[in-house]
Amino acid sequence: MIGMIVLNYPLILSTVVVPYVAAFVSWVSGNRLSPKAHAILNFASLAYGFALFTALSGIYGLGVVIRDPEVYFIPTLGRFSFLMDASTFPALISISLVTAVVSLYSLPYMRHRFEELEKEGIRAPSWGSYFLLYTLFSASMIGCLLGTNMIEFYVFLELTLIPSFLLIAFYGYGDRVRIAIMYLIWTHVGAVLFLLGALSVGFISGFDFINPSTGKMLLGLGDGLPASVLYVAMWLMIVGLLVKVAVFGVHMWLPYAHAEAPTPVSALLSPCLIGIGALMLLRIVYVLFSSAIQTASPLLFVWALITMVYGGFMALVQKDFKRLLAYSSISQMGYLLLGMASMNAFGMSGMILHYMVHAFGKAILFMTAGTLIVVLHGLRDITKMGGLSSKLPYTGGLALIGFMHITGIPPTLGLWSEYLIVRGAIEYSMKLSPSYFIPSFIGLVVAIGLSTAYAFLTMKKVFYGRLPEGLKGAASAKRGLLLPMGLLAVAGILSFILVGPMLDPMMEVLKALYGL
Repeated sequence: MIGMIVLNYPLILSTVVVPYVAAFVSWVSGNRLSPKAHAILNFASLAYGFALFTALSGIYGLGVVIRDPEVYFIPTLGRFSFLMDASTFPALISISLVTAVVSLYSLPYMRHRFEELEKEGIRAPSWGSYFLLYTLFSASMIGCLLGTNMIEFYVFLELTLIPSFLLIAFYGYGDRVRIAIMYLIWTHVGAVLFLLGALSVGFISGFDFINPSTGKMLLGLGDGLPASVLYVAMWLMIVGLLVKVAVFGVHMWLPYAHAEAPTPVSALLSPCLIGIGALMLLRIVYVLFSSAIQTASPLLFVWALITMVYGGFMALVQKDFKRLLAYSSISQMGYLLLGMASMNAFGMSGMILHYMVHAFGKAILFMTAGTLIVVLHGLRDITKMGGLSSKLPYTGGLALIGFMHITGIPPTLGLWSEYLIVRGAIEYSMKLSPSYFIPSFIGLVVAIGLSTAYAFLTMKKVFYGRLPEGLKGAASAKRGLLLPMGLLAVAGILSFILVGPMLDPMMEVLKALYGL
């Protein structure tokens, strides 16, 4: 039995409101604040969320649902509230910490980017506008995970889209306007598909997927729909969220958007945003269709394996460092989908933990790519690099920790998340039929092998071997670029050590609230 704590004040909602306020202060103040003041203000507003989520978990524990006191009721749309539990806690602290740390990284990186844009004759919007968009984007991702109602989730999901679109269009690389529009269209289509499915369920059974009064999931709410509505609604929601996740077949937008976004934005898009779709497959779609989704799980399982292998192969052949990391993210999203498709507590707990793994590891790696862009004057082609550990030893060491996260090497949390996902997948394949075990096992071995291959081949090509003549004059990386990477590296190692206090309540919540 999972209890519920109702707070005296709307503290959970404040983790969204405080950054929104900071964002608008940055925008209104404009050039009256220095770039450093903008960065500190927005860092503090996002770090507030990390501190609050951590404090609430320390005071009340993760074995309960923690909810704000207010429940807002809108006729026909249902009840709106804000809460957290052990199944959302890892993602909430990941987003709040990564976005806060990357806001500090933005200061030296975006100073370099503004100079590049000026040389191109482009006058980009000011620091105040950058931090307005950056922090609106960051806080809206937090809001996606706090709600109890499908419309509430959809509103926050769309609020992540507009600022991220503008960040790419204003501050990105290459044909940034075209790429930003492609990103907008693809991801908006995904959101609209989800909304159509949600409306199909909501106008018949209601839009709430959690009862705010009890904190309990409304399991099977959509299973009672007429069959002609049920499966259409379920697949609209699944496909809509999978477009956001960028699994194989609906992934085409991701390599362009994530590679050409300004690097601080890439460090949020890839590690934080796309994984939210996978988490909401569990939190909304599984909850609403806990029986009907069992019929979809074999297809989702195969889809996940294909995504893992495809993303790994594509990452292996990339020359552009940021594009390599973008395809790596596609592969890593396959891991999350595989955990979801396993339909058991092991796979789903692995999926939740792997969100945190990917958030920390991939943010470090995108910041590594950005550091190389700054130090090597825009160089992104890894075939023209080599031997950089002699010039950038700290950058190389931090990149190694980032790759260790996504390949599951201790002391990083990836060891535990991959173990749980693989265990859940093997258990699921054996439950379907012993004949599923062999192809599932082969797919897992190939996918994990590819992740290891592209990770450490990239380390070799970039940081080891002979230093090219043209790079011998490369300057050292500035402390402002390295310190944020170091903070996330430390957080990733601490999460490996402290996995027990997160995992045990998570398994309890998955069994008690999700019926696993």
